[in-house]
Amino acid sequence: MYKNSRKNKAVASNQASRTTEYDLSDSIEQNEAFFHELFKNDDMVVYRHFENQSDPAIKCCAIFVAGMVNSEIINENIIWPIISKVLPKKSQLPLEVIQTQVIMAHDVQKTKDLHKLTEALNTGNTLLLYDGAVEALIINTQGWQTRAITEPENEKSLRGPKEGFTESLMMNLSMLRRKLNTYHQSKFKFKSLGSRAHTKACICYIEGLANPAILAELEKRLDQIQLDGILGTGYIDEFIKDAPLSPFKTIGSTERPDVVAGKMLEGRIALLLEGSPVALTLPHIFIEYFQSGDDYYINFFFSSISRIIRITSFIFTISVPAIYLALTNFHPEILPTPLLLSISAARQGVAFPTIIELLVLGFAFEIIREAGNRMPTTIGQALSIVGALILGQAAVEARIVSAPMVIVTGLTAVTGLMIPGLSGAIIILRFIFVILATFIGFYGYIFGMIGLLLHLFDIRSFGVPYMTPLNSLNLQDIKDTVVRAPWWYMENRPKFIGIMNRVRQSPKKF
Repeated sequence: MYKNSRKNKAVASNQASRTTEYDLSDSIEQNEAFFHELFKNDDMVVYRHFENQSDPAIKCCAIFVAGMVNSEIINENIIWPIISKVLPKKSQLPLEVIQTQVIMAHDVQKTKDLHKLTEALNTGNTLLLYDGAVEALIINTQGWQTRAITEPENEKSLRGPKEGFTESLMMNLSMLRRKLNTYHQSKFKFKSLGSRAHTKACICYIEGLANPAILAELEKRLDQIQLDGILGTGYIDEFIKDAPLSPFKTIGSTERPDVVAGKMLEGRIALLLEGSPVALTLPHIFIEYFQSGDDYYINFFFSSISRIIRITSFIFTISVPAIYLALTNFHPEILPTPLLLSISAARQGVAFPTIIELLVLGFAFEIIREAGNRMPTTIGQALSIVGALILGQAAVEARIVSAPMVIVTGLTAVTGLMIPGLSGAIIILRFIFVILATFIGFYGYIFGMIGLLLHLFDIRSFGVPYMTPLNSLNLQDIKDTVVRAPWWYMENRPKFIGIMNRVRQSPKKF
């Protein structure tokens, strides 16, 4: 019942306090008035009154949010049975009878918890108020439109599945369950994040493989998030990641269900969020930057070559500008004489020093890349061609930059595109190495690499060393790192991640 009119006015300014200070009444008019006050000035909330034909004393009110429900379910499974069916007299018709014998829906819950009622209404369910009952029914009528399942643009696959996550959490979970037919071992735990938005998230793991300590730590960090709204997994990433000031991420992300399923089978934990097509996986280690979902669908020889190319590209993209700067300015004696003379001739007439050329060209490329990403695909491709060819050639002919510098910048840019997940870290590392090489030459580059390795070995992802398993001498631990061994040789899961059950398959008998 309503406590008093003074409280009613005070609570009207705060939805949370309203849903905790009031109880439902046995009067349908009072209950409806409460929801009218609760959702004041919200024209999307629809109130549908109806009564039974044989007994007009049986009065009901369906409350739902337009655009979030399936109207056919409401009309055919809720309203029509109550209106048309011959029901017992109102005095002999408790709410339980309507729940179990009248409503034709697969998910019907009875509650008087106003917090659950308002949350259910905001997530596409329908509330059924019944005159004479101090409880209400929550009926699953979710039916909003969702994006069709398509292949992720950023994670194309040659031979693997062509499906990717969408913005619908339940659709994403269904795709994940289809790939993990692990009976009772697959666990899906829902949480509500955001003090105002109450966005639904789901923690996914396989019992017996996931480390309970990591799972407990994840739930602890999620419970500590006090932000009012969580609209994407990127919000969560910043709150729960280790080493928040590091340019390297300690939480993995993907839009592919098969990648998430594969990581869960290794003992990792996945986190999916309503409204986001990106899933988070943890723990995340450094070598995962160079692994691709396609590596496990093609021959291990070719996938190993691809990984070596990615790792080499990472070293090239952060090192080539600094090494070029160090060799031309501090250690020219290392270069062959013909090459040194060619570089010197190309720089004749260039007004700017080498460091300025590097920074200007690097900055110009990042502008072109960012513009290409933000523009439509066709325009972005044309812009990249114009920027890379026409502007580069014009700059060389105008003696603004030298031809060798254009080659260095182009090689650096192309190799950097091989590892899109490391794009932010690559820009920062490239700049740091260039600055160090500017002051102390090749020694600065060496010091930078040492500092980078020390930083990487110092990072942890939920207690797991970031450079796992590169810090292990066990052959079984490094069979899926720089190269991918054949499946019949990968008998065990990663040591620090799949610690609960390391056996992946029985040893092969020859």
